[in-house]
This record gives sequence, C-alpha cells and structure tokens, in this order.
Amino acid sequence: MTATIERGASTAPVSTPKEPSPAKVPTPKKPGRFLGSSNGKKALMAVTGAVMVLFLVLHMLGNLKIFLGRDSFNEYAEALRTLLEPIAPYRTVLTILEIGLVASVVLHMWAAISLARRAHHARPVKYVAKKSQATGYVTHIMRFGGITILLFLVWHLLDLTFGVVNPKGFDSAPADRMIAGFAASRWWVTVVYLVAVVMVGLHLRHGIWSAFQTLGWANRNRYRALKGIAALVSAVLVIGFLAPPLAITFGVVK
Repeated sequence: MTATIERGASTAPVSTPKEPSPAKVPTPKKPGRFLGSSNGKKALMAVTGAVMVLFLVLHMLGNLKIFLGRDSFNEYAEALRTLLEPIAPYRTVLTILEIGLVASVVLHMWAAISLARRAHHARPVKYVAKKSQATGYVTHIMRFGGITILLFLVWHLLDLTFGVVNPKGFDSAPADRMIAGFAASRWWVTVVYLVAVVMVGLHLRHGIWSAFQTLGWANRNRYRALKGIAALVSAVLVIGFLAPPLAITFGVVK
C-alpha cells in the first residue's frame, strides 16, 4: 500500500526588500525665524532695552549740566547738533541717533506685545489660582507704564525739543526752554514729569532684571547682586532726571 504525502509550501513567502528612503535634506532656516521665536523676541527686547538705557544715561548727564549754568547747558545742546562737523552736515549725527532710538522703541514695543499675545494664546484659560500681588503689580507697571511713558515722550518732545507747547518757543536757547518749561507757574508739568520718570524707573528696574534673566546671568549666586544692580541703576536715573526740573520749579536754578 503506497501512501501519498501532500507537501505544503516549503518556504515562507519572501517579501520584496524596500528601497532605502532618500536622506532628508535639512530645511534651510528662513530669515527672521529667530526673531519670530520667543527667545528671539526676548533677545531683541534685551538689545533694544540696552540701547534705551544708554540713551537715558547720556541724556541724564546732559540735563545735569543745567546746574553748571545756562552757557554750559547750551554748549552741550549745541555740541550734540554739531557732532562730526564739518565731515557731517549740521545735526546729521544727532538725527541718525534719534532715528536709531525711535527704531529701538518701536522694536521693543513690538517684541513685548508679541510675547504678551503669544503667552495669552498659549494659555487662553486663566489659572484657577490667583496671581500673586507682586506678579500683578509688575504686569500693570509694564503694561500701563509703557503707555504712560510713550505719551509723556510725545509731550516732552513737543515741549523741550520742538518748543510747540513751550512758553519760549522753538527759536529760544535750550536752557531758556528748559527753565521756562518747569517754571513754578507750570507746576503741573513738573508733577506729570515726576510721575512719568517714576514710571520709567519702575519699568527700567524690571526690564534690566528681565534682560539679566534672558542672558542667563540670573543664577542663585548672582540673584541678589543683579537685583541690586537693577534697582540701583533705576534709582540713579530717576534721581538724576528729577533733580533739574525740581530745582527749577523750587527756584534753585533760575
């Protein structure tokens, strides 16, 4: 008796090897991608903030020359307008510096608003826990303080730079405009100036500290020292800017 044995498939189905996928070509970074990131905006705020702090320091030193007399202050104002003469025409360098300062202010505000919007979209629902009083205080100072400073700058330029709202007008000497601008009869201008400068100081203290954090310097060992530096720089600038108008209002400088 012969048995017939049926044989199944002796081998498993062989799959066809896949062709290797082509290597991914790295996507070239688009210009401006860094500035579009949160870190880029924070770095931009730090750089433009440093530009504005440098301007404030130089501007404060110039204002303090009023204590040396009208001639000293007028010579300082004229020196700003004649920088690099005769190589550069009258007021050219000062105009370039002013354009750079305006650009820094605009970029600083743009970065701040962009970061605030990004934070809001990332967390559209507010936390159940309430913010601390310190956090709320800083938020209000940075938000409304920035608007207050901007409005004050417009008035300040119309008053002391262009003389539009100054009693002495544009054709007067810079020292005469300054003394007339903060005369005792215009005490309310001094009060507005005081409030605006204090706002600048509070804004500046937080801004300097934020710049230290952005640069990665605010570690445990430097925390108190950097906090102290931010507060000290702000206090010096506030006192330096308030000294001339208060001295004029109260008759120390005439």
